[in-house]
Parts: sequence; C-alpha cells; structure tokens
Amino acid sequence: MTVKLIAIDMDGTLLDSQKQLPQENIRALKEATEAGIKVVICTGRPLVGVKPFFEQLDVSPDDYVIVNNGCSTHKRQDWELVDDFHLTPEELTYLYHLQEDIPGVQLTAFDTDHYYVVAQEPLPIITWDAGLVFTEPVCVSLEELLSKDVTYFEAMIVGEAADLDPFQETYEAVLSERFSTVRSQHYIFETMPKGATKATALAKLADKLGYAPEEVMALGDANNDLEMLSYAGYSVAMGNSPDHVKALAKYVTGTNDEAGVAQAIDRWALKKGY
Repeated sequence: MTVKLIAIDMDGTLLDSQKQLPQENIRALKEATEAGIKVVICTGRPLVGVKPFFEQLDVSPDDYVIVNNGCSTHKRQDWELVDDFHLTPEELTYLYHLQEDIPGVQLTAFDTDHYYVVAQEPLPIITWDAGLVFTEPVCVSLEELLSKDVTYFEAMIVGEAADLDPFQETYEAVLSERFSTVRSQHYIFETMPKGATKATALAKLADKLGYAPEEVMALGDANNDLEMLSYAGYSVAMGNSPDHVKALAKYVTGTNDEAGVAQAIDRWALKKGY
C-alpha cells in the first residue's frame, strides 16, 4: 500500500535533542506534502507548544494537528477544534484529591491556551516543562480551575521521578480503570479521558479523510506512541527509542539527532533511492 498520511510525534521524534527542527525533516515534510501526502503532527504537547514550529514547516494549511496525546484535534489553517475528549469537573476534583496524598507532585490541566497548575506555587520541574512549550504555568486553586468556562482536555501529575514513582505505584491501577494513562516522561504521569490516545484520535481522523490504517505511517519514540504505532500500517520507531518501542514497530529509522524522520519519509513514503 502507498503511504497517504504521515503521523509524527514531536519530542524525541520530529525535534532533535535540543528541541529544534532539523532542516532535513523540514525538507522531507515539504516533499511529502508536495507529493499529496497528508502530514499530521501527533503530540502530547498542548496546542500552544506546537504553533511556533509551523512557522518553520512548509506543510499544507489543510492538514491537521493532534495535541494533548489525542485529546484534541485541530485544523491547521485556523486552529479550529474539530474533535476532542475532555475531563469533567468531577474527574479533575478526583485527581486533585488523589495527588494531595503524595508530597512533591502537583496536578496540572490544559485548555487550548493555558498550562494550569493547581497550587499556590509551581514546582520547579513544572516551570521548566512549561517553558518547553513556550508558556508559563498559571497557578489556580481547585475552585478557580473548576469555575472557568473552558474545556480541559487532559491533566498531568508532575514531579521529580523520586516523588512521582510512589504516586504511580500507588494509583496507576485504579486510575487506569477510569482514565487513559501513560508515564510519558520520567517527571510526567498523564491522565486523559477514558479512551483518549494518539491512536484513537488518529484513527478517527484517518477515517474522516478516507484513509485505511494500511495507508498511514506513524513515527514515534515513547510510551505514549505505542498505540499509534500499533494502529499504523507503516509503524516507525526512532533510533533513540527504548527497546520495547522498537520491538513493537515494523521499522526502525535513525535517531532524532540524525533526522530519522526524514530518513523514514524518504525511504518508506517517498521511496527515494531505496
């Protein structure tokens, strides 16, 4: 089958280890777009952490962006929200009281434009993480969080690994019954609405556009990419992926510091010289 849609994770995949876009990746995505292939950024980042990169990417304005680990899908042209999963006030309240029992972690939540932390002062790791997505954490009380007339797509429990490990060990099993969960980074335990994953959002979008899974290429490197890689006919793990991610994927490309995305697109989508 021919690749007609390419879904690409960002951190550890499209971006190099310095959180920059390699020129080769920019070139390959442009050539894929010119060849009529749909390009979908599919990331755990919130929308605010994705928009600046499109100033460098020469892709079609008719393409889509899947953010918040599949919780929201936007049209690239005007950033219109076209599909979403979201958390209820009851779910956010439950998460807040659960993390209260574990010192050293804090609850964060995301709407379209803000990185909220339910605390009087954010942990240093939260301030650092917010900076990676071009924003600053907004401190709110639980009451303030719930009083806002906005949609919260996902929440994260954030803390240093030594503090987050006990939280995961204690609550992962019960949380996984009520939410979609993933330890996406050593300092992040993500809780999404039940059923929300990158794969769920990608499958719904592909179906809307008329593409079969066999016509989709997915590229990723981490735990929150596993379902997406399992869904796609062309599943590509980055060379910097852990072994269990590589074992799941059909193909393995170069690392994110070697423009592995460009290598994969050239080889399996554009079929250039292979």
